[in-house]
Amino acid sequence: MDYKQSGIISIQNPNSPITEAYKTLRTNIKFSSVDKSLKKIAITSTGQGEGKSTIASNLATVIALDSSKVLLIDCDLRRPTIHKKFALSNLSGLSNVLTQQNTIDEVIQKTDILGMDVITSGPKPPNPSEMLGSNAMKELLKEFSKVYDMIIVDVPPVGIVTDAAVLTTMVDGVLLIVESSKVSIEAARHAKKLLEGVNATILGVVLNKVSTKDRGYYSYKQYQQYHEEVDVVKKTKKRKLKK
Repeated sequence: MDYKQSGIISIQNPNSPITEAYKTLRTNIKFSSVDKSLKKIAITSTGQGEGKSTIASNLATVIALDSSKVLLIDCDLRRPTIHKKFALSNLSGLSNVLTQQNTIDEVIQKTDILGMDVITSGPKPPNPSEMLGSNAMKELLKEFSKVYDMIIVDVPPVGIVTDAAVLTTMVDGVLLIVESSKVSIEAARHAKKLLEGVNATILGVVLNKVSTKDRGYYSYKQYQQYHEEVDVVKKTKKRKLKK
């Protein structure tokens, strides 16, 4: 598959600083699971368009590339996008399993990434909140935990619909995605309060779409240029010493 338009930067450019950021996120999740196992992680946001599905896809990818068996589930039954990122069919998926129209084996789709499977959302149901909050969904996640090392669940924005809050009670931890240039502090606090209201385990907040102009440290290009200049200086000094 050609991942150029998918937003899966961890496949497009595995050596980019953005991919390194996803790897750091993967490491941080590992270190946060000292007291209990983290196998089921929900990815949500305060609102729409903050990049939660892109982050969920890239995080699942870098975890799979770390020799783990990963399942990515699109639980955003209202605005599904995971199938587009991996160029998969969405004719049947999670909604079909929850309504007993299909078996689990019939909806799990393989990807080009070794060890990574995907379950797309399936057809849009009339009652997404009720479906995602059902015992069937809870049992489904339990069954997946027996087979996969990590389950990444892409859920709707917590500040818009109740689906996210319901699902966060079924997973081991939640990552809240916040777009730096779009979301106010008040909106982020409100989203955090909603998650705390259902006793969700908040693993952390991922600040997305941060402008490099606002950073107080070197960008990747500056870092690379600095080291190239240092190398040139070292070579010049060596030549002078030889003379």
